[in-house]
Amino acid sequence: MVYEEFQQIAEKEQATAGTFTHTVRVCTAAGCLSSQSDQLKKNLEALVSENNHKGQCKVKGVGCMGLCSAGPLVSVETKDKAPVLYRDVKPDDAGEIIASLGKTLVKRLVCPTNTPFFQRQQKIVLENSGTIDPERIEEYIAAEGYGGLYMALTEMTPGDVIDEVVRSGLRGRGGGGYPTGLKWTTVAKADGSGQKYVICNADEGDPGAFMDRSVLEGDPHRVLEGMAIAGYAVGATEGYVYIRGEYPLAVERLKIAIKQAQNKGVLGANIFGTPFSFTIHVRLGAGAFVCGEETALIASIEGKRGQPRPRPPYPAEYGLWGKPTLINNVETYANVPAILRKGGEWYASIGTGKSKGTKVFALAGSIVNTGLIEVPMGMSLREIVYDIGGGVGSGVKCKAVQTGGPSGGCITEA
Repeated sequence: MVYEEFQQIAEKEQATAGTFTHTVRVCTAAGCLSSQSDQLKKNLEALVSENNHKGQCKVKGVGCMGLCSAGPLVSVETKDKAPVLYRDVKPDDAGEIIASLGKTLVKRLVCPTNTPFFQRQQKIVLENSGTIDPERIEEYIAAEGYGGLYMALTEMTPGDVIDEVVRSGLRGRGGGGYPTGLKWTTVAKADGSGQKYVICNADEGDPGAFMDRSVLEGDPHRVLEGMAIAGYAVGATEGYVYIRGEYPLAVERLKIAIKQAQNKGVLGANIFGTPFSFTIHVRLGAGAFVCGEETALIASIEGKRGQPRPRPPYPAEYGLWGKPTLINNVETYANVPAILRKGGEWYASIGTGKSKGTKVFALAGSIVNTGLIEVPMGMSLREIVYDIGGGVGSGVKCKAVQTGGPSGGCITEA
């Protein structure tokens, strides 16, 4: 694909979206699907067709909108009007929603968005989640998707890309917090004898954690773009996404995204007409918690027992099949496209002195607003639990909060 074709896709998608008076977005992430949002979407589509609204109203499935405790969530956007969010929507509510378009609100379903849960967030990784259809690459391209990859391949050297990541201050979001730019630099300098690999660690095994799963369900192309940029920067032409088999929806959408990216020429040979080629494969994990550790993960991809090995040597020097290998997790790669598009200095202006950017959290356990949030680094745990999370409920006290590990929930006492 040449850039002119790329621009045409974006322009056509934006023009088509502009023809609709109403856009109804239905959360089709795993949490809302478990509460029949798929049937709700079918009902809405059927009513739009029956009422001859096809030219005026677009119904589409999107990724996680964040407030999982209020799902299924439906967002209605009408030209010249403020968008409205509906909560706890049942399949039988579809008729009332369609009948209300352009007239009045379904007041009993309205979810206020002027609350700390929505107002205190700052979205980078999740900027498209809940907005675009994760199964349509055209919508991702229309939202500036693959623009960072194009910029990297046509305007920057691999060293320039790494310098931008270093400048951003991005640290690995898998838990260790290792400087991403430093890791990329190490792999770039390693002697791969013509072969290096990029791995995305999507083996999110902690109960109560669903950050990586939600990103892959809601915006899979973002992760693919981040991996491709990383491949160009470190000199790799092949990537692997290692993902838990317990994430069937994320796996399905990831595979759809890879196929679409290949068809559009943003993955595969000579991307954007440049000498750079990059392919991505999906490998399913069998649920072994230990395979979240990078050397055990590598062994599993190689078809061996997922068992950690002593380090050094580190994967950056001796990784997959003995070749230099870059490993980052889903959220880390998902930050990269925005860093390339907006610049490392922009990213570094968010967060704290040593921890830049934002962090995605899954709020689970005994907390009022369970769901997915993204906040600037430096926000206190108290603000997350009580302001954004709404606290632990009336009449009880927060006994303990566990961040990461086996859960991310609040434990309460009466």
